[in-house]
Amino acid sequence: MDLARPWFRTDPTLERTAMERLQRDVAAVATFSDALDDIDTVCGIDQAFDGDEAVSAAVVMRDGTVVEQTTARAPAPIPYIPGLLSFRELPAIVEALGELTVDPDCLLVDGSGRIHFRQAGLATHVGILFDRPAIGVAKRLLCGTPADSTADQAAGERVAIHADADVDAPDGTPIGYALQTRQFDSPNRHINPLYVSPGHRVSATTAANRVLAACTSYKLPDPIRTADRLADRAVDR
Repeated sequence: MDLARPWFRTDPTLERTAMERLQRDVAAVATFSDALDDIDTVCGIDQAFDGDEAVSAAVVMRDGTVVEQTTARAPAPIPYIPGLLSFRELPAIVEALGELTVDPDCLLVDGSGRIHFRQAGLATHVGILFDRPAIGVAKRLLCGTPADSTADQAAGERVAIHADADVDAPDGTPIGYALQTRQFDSPNRHINPLYVSPGHRVSATTAANRVLAACTSYKLPDPIRTADRLADRAVDR
């Protein structure tokens, strides 16, 4: 895969105000509505860490079968800072995606998309860099307010996440969903939802539908789950 907008690459030496300004520039270019063709191949992206290095894994799947996978390492020069994940993880992701010979039709990224203080989470940044439809899949809610309780949802249910005072969008703007991909039958055991949001060229509704369709037997969508395991194996080598 080739970069479409290399000028949006991250620079961890920037001051925080400059980092946030870059994210606002990314969000201004992002399209949070459907601008995608038929989806044949989906690439899951996840990362692990080995000391001060980020290890990124990219796994391209078609109809549940892996067609290509790559890993890459890059320094992770700054610690985890909520809202600035791209400046820690993006370099390794760019390297891993750059090694792919298959151009995936959609990217599923372990991280937020529009559910972000400046509407430019990791999935948005990746989508803009490669100008590829991208979806953010996060395990925790970074910001925004659920429209209803997200507790004890049945599998397949979703609750809209609305922008609030912490988000650079008008209050009440739908920026994603709390999506319940799996749930126990037992009333004493519960699975938390995933927080799904559009990264680029995908609407919030389509993002949730795509993620739900990619979850076959587990909570995480198969491409991200497979990338997660690949990244862990790369660290253990």
